[in-house]
Formats: sequence, structure tokens, C-alpha cells
Amino acid sequence: MPHHRIPGATRGSVRRRTAFPVLAAVAAVVFLAVWVAMDFPPLSNGDSDAISRSGDPGWSATPATTVTPAAPSASMSASTSFPASPSSSPSPSPSVDPDQVLSEQLAPILKATTASLSVAVLDVEDGDGADYGVRAGKTYDTASIVKVDILAALLLKAQDQGRVLTALEKKYATSMIRVSDNASADALWQAIGGAGGLDAANKRLGLTATTGGSGALWGLTQSTAADQLVLLSAVFGDDSDSPLGAGSRTYIQGLMGGIAADQDWGVSAAGTVTGLKNGWLPRSATGLWDINSIGRIVADGHGYLVAVLTSGSVSKEAGISLVEKAAKTAVAVSASGGSA
Repeated sequence: MPHHRIPGATRGSVRRRTAFPVLAAVAAVVFLAVWVAMDFPPLSNGDSDAISRSGDPGWSATPATTVTPAAPSASMSASTSFPASPSSSPSPSPSVDPDQVLSEQLAPILKATTASLSVAVLDVEDGDGADYGVRAGKTYDTASIVKVDILAALLLKAQDQGRVLTALEKKYATSMIRVSDNASADALWQAIGGAGGLDAANKRLGLTATTGGSGALWGLTQSTAADQLVLLSAVFGDDSDSPLGAGSRTYIQGLMGGIAADQDWGVSAAGTVTGLKNGWLPRSATGLWDINSIGRIVADGHGYLVAVLTSGSVSKEAGISLVEKAAKTAVAVSASGGSA
């Protein structure tokens, strides 16, 4: 049989032309196999959402309709936010202001009286406290609670002189504190140098809003509940907090712990009393009463320093009732951490 030749071609050139498309096809198949194995994204002409919009799986081995979103990676932007987990810890509640709570608790008590009052309380174990009616420039007549201050001034003076109290000074001190004897207070007021001596002692004790009464009128010394708490802290505190020596503090504590039975009222209503001094003074100009009480009490295993100063009560009895209600309220608020 005659052989037909392709004009201008040799047998070898035909083989080469035939082999080239075969090799190209094989290369394309290998390329696609590698592409799928390496899980490259499908070819989409630059539109990252082209497959999902068209439904065409293109070059992907997995149809687009079954693709699930990838989990967030560690490199995700910090600005990305997610809904809070139901098990997330709740935000802490705002702190409570004990002074505000005390004010709210005293409101119904004050609504029932025309008198005014100032009260301060301190938990001696944890240092928590609260006060009410302590305003700059507002002071109260001390009446006989100043007798604790007079004794503290006398003891500071004796310490400075390197001596103990004389027998006569002790006699005056005992009657002045335990039965609130005014003649004894007159004698010791003179011994400390009157208002000047009291003011000098108070500067050392840390009182900043107390001013001695003029002349012989020690009962008209002006003070605040907060300042009386400072005085109580100096008497019942430890060595590092008080200019009064241990012996002086023990002496005052002993006298305040032995108040006459008929004078056991006031802040002692808020707990078991370990130290007490009360004051009462009828004002001749108005016929109204100043009723005050300071001391240390124990309630539910905690020691509290409490000071309540009032003015304008219609009677001594009404003033005592007001003081005792205020003291109980203040201790309750302090005991509850300001959440009563």
C-alpha cells in the first residue's frame, strides 16, 4: 500500500507534534491534582464571594453550600466583640456610703423631733465608722461630757511634770467622772488653766473643732461628735495612737467604767458599756435641753466608740430618748458595714 506523506513534514516531526498536546494535558491534570490536594481556594477572578453567590463549586473539592465559617483565630482583632457568656461573673455592686445610710436611718427619728443632733461611731476592731450632722462650723455645748476632756488635760500636765496625780486630784477626778460633780470639775478646770489649758491639751490630742468655754463656763465648751470620737480614741486607743500614757488611759477607762447607776443611759443603750460619760444642760434662754453622751460599748463581739451630741430637746427625758435612738442606729449601721 502506498504511503501518504504530509507535505513538508517528516515522521519525526509528526511524533513531536502529537506528543506535545498529550504532555500538556498530563501536566494540566497533575497541576489540578496538586491544587486540590493542597486545598487552595477556588479560582474566582478576584471576587472572594463569587462562588457563594453563584453556587458554582468551581475548582473547590467541597461544594460551597457545605462550607462552615472558621473559628476565630488568636490573631483576630482585639476590637472584635462577642456576646457575654451566661456564666460570666456579675459586675461588682457599687460601694455603699455609711454616712448616707446613717442619714437615711436617722431620718424618721429626726422627723419626730425639733431638736438637732450630731452622731459619730467607730468600730475599734476594723476601723469602719459613720457620722451624721458633722458640718464645718457647727458645734454643740458639751455640758458635762467635757469632764473627760478636763481629766485628759490634767493627766497630760502630770505626765509633762513627771508625776502622778495627787490624792486630792484623784478625789476630784473620781467624783467629777463617776457622779458628774460640778464642784470637782470647777477645781480641776482651774488646775489645767481653764480654756487655754484645755485647748493646748486638745491640740496634742488631735481635737480640731473643740474650744474651751470662756471663764469658768467649762460646760459651754464647744465641740462636735467627730472631735469627741478623737478624744475617745485617745483614751481607749493604744500607745502608738495616743499622747496619753498607758497608766493615764487605764485610769480614765476605770473611772468611765464605774458611772453611777442613775447616770447609766445614753450610748450605753446600744450595747454593753465599758466606758461612759453623759452631759445634760437646760438652757435658761430657751428652756430647751442639751443632752450628750460619749463612751465605748460592745455589741455582737465588736467594740464601738460612740458620741452623740444634741441640742433643743423639750425635756431631759426627750433628749435622752433621742440620744439612745441615735446611738442604737449608728451602731447598727456600723455593724452592718453601712448596709443597714
